[in-house]
Amino acid sequence: MNLILKWIIYALIIMLIAFIVPGITVANFLAALLAVVVMALVNIFVRPLAEFISLPINILTLGLFGFVVNGLLFLLVGYLSPGLYINGFWSGLLGALLLTIFSSLLENYSQKK
Repeated sequence: MNLILKWIIYALIIMLIAFIVPGITVANFLAALLAVVVMALVNIFVRPLAEFISLPINILTLGLFGFVVNGLLFLLVGYLSPGLYINGFWSGLLGALLLTIFSSLLENYSQKK
């Protein structure tokens, strides 16, 4: 039950990000839920490979290139998810940054309970 509740909260976070960031559009709540599932699959299968490939650049930039990787993975989720539209790299980067902030706040809140 805890996992389903987290997915619903993440879908609401994606809808909030679409409200805040110009260039990100979510068709409806079901599309946001589907985007959360796609995001989970991308994080399981694609993220480790992307982080391994970008490791030298990430070391040279002292970890700042990780934001670019997050933005590109968020763009990939927008491309793979019907109903989630991300218009351009900068919208994807800002959306990924906000998603990171909101998800860390959520994880910190859930850790304290």
